[in-house]
Amino acid sequence: MNRFAREKKKHSLLRQIVSTAAIFCCAVFLLLFGANAVSESANTEQAKSLQTAITRSAVQCYATEGAYPESLEYLCGHYGISWDPDKYVVDYEILGANLMPTITVIPLS
Repeated sequence: MNRFAREKKKHSLLRQIVSTAAIFCCAVFLLLFGANAVSESANTEQAKSLQTAITRSAVQCYATEGAYPESLEYLCGHYGISWDPDKYVVDYEILGANLMPTITVIPLS
């Protein structure tokens, strides 16, 4: 018998299957966790982008018409602002005709 040769163990195949399954489960978990983090980051960036678009449209309205828009519906109708109401809540608070309105965008998910 060769002294450098190892004896084959009975459970080596089972051990390989279990370790492969464990590594696969860890990889799937990490992939799902990463996808969730990317999705949350994208929602936050979309909310910031929507708030910036509404603010720019309000400023453009002030520059062309001499007053800030009376309502958010006016901005939607005349300046092309749109969003998914199932994803974001937009609060448009008017302070006066010559004062910049307070605009808040809150992601729902």
